[in-house]
Amino acid sequence: MEHVKLLLIIITILSNAHTLKASELLVHEYYKEKCPLAEDIVRHNVEVAVFKDPRLAASLLRLHFHDCFVMGCDASVLLDSVEGMTSEKQAGPNLNSLRGFEVIDKIKYLLEEECPLTVSCADILTMAARDAVESRGGPRWDVLLGRKDSLESSFSGANLFIPAPNSSLESLINNFKQQGLNIEDLVVLSGSHTIGRARCVSFKQRIYETKQEYYNGYDRYKRYTNFRRILRSICPVTGRDNKFAPLDFQTPKRFDNHYFINILEGKGLLGSDNVLISQDFDGTIRDQVWGYATNEKIFFASFAKSMIKMGNINVLTGDEGEIRRNCRFVNP
Repeated sequence: MEHVKLLLIIITILSNAHTLKASELLVHEYYKEKCPLAEDIVRHNVEVAVFKDPRLAASLLRLHFHDCFVMGCDASVLLDSVEGMTSEKQAGPNLNSLRGFEVIDKIKYLLEEECPLTVSCADILTMAARDAVESRGGPRWDVLLGRKDSLESSFSGANLFIPAPNSSLESLINNFKQQGLNIEDLVVLSGSHTIGRARCVSFKQRIYETKQEYYNGYDRYKRYTNFRRILRSICPVTGRDNKFAPLDFQTPKRFDNHYFINILEGKGLLGSDNVLISQDFDGTIRDQVWGYATNEKIFFASFAKSMIKMGNINVLTGDEGEIRRNCRFVNP
């Protein structure tokens, strides 16, 4: 049964006609009349949560990304396992990794108190990701709203469609293309790695295997060598796989353009960060990275545009899906 669902997901992703029609039904200020305080409630609670734990900014942004890349932006990632359905939370890329569910639960509870069965969990994820970015100094953008929540999750889809931290550039490009996103979207959305952390198990390969793709083949001033020494002190050859390191060592809690400076120097934490430069043989991506590294305003504007685009992937609208009462479970 799971294989059948996975085949249907692939067919849906490859067919953009449905996606475009659904996304056209999303609008700004969707809840202006239905639930006027919706965006304020989301924003306030995200700000409070991130103030208490700055790491949650990256966690909420990542939740939205991992949701959209599996069946579309439909809050399927929030569903818990029930008989006959394994949660996406149990998939390899998500297990013991995704965070922020309690923040979404609290927001949903407050919205149900204010406007019962009105604001979808999918829209909450979208708004929370935007507000999380802004809370760390990043851009703010107007989100399109009106999504419905899915009635199922896809454990297999989560294992298949979420990019691995050691992906090649070709693999990343193909992965994003399946979602209707292009190379420009891939590069700018990778900039979300300006905040957050990763476990040693995600990047050990890139610090113990001396490959050109990890430092762009250029290390005259030993910058990569020194950086690798720091990473090795955090993550020894054996053990401490669950130890964390910041994705951006320079400004780990601030959403800025420093990620792009890092990868130009071969100092992206993940292998999938550095391949944007090392495997860009025609220099197209390097030009884009240079543009973001030297002009934060351009990065912010491009990031907002691509986030809106990603938020439109295979959305459910109209009579599709439902508005869940509890984001963890389909309505009875």
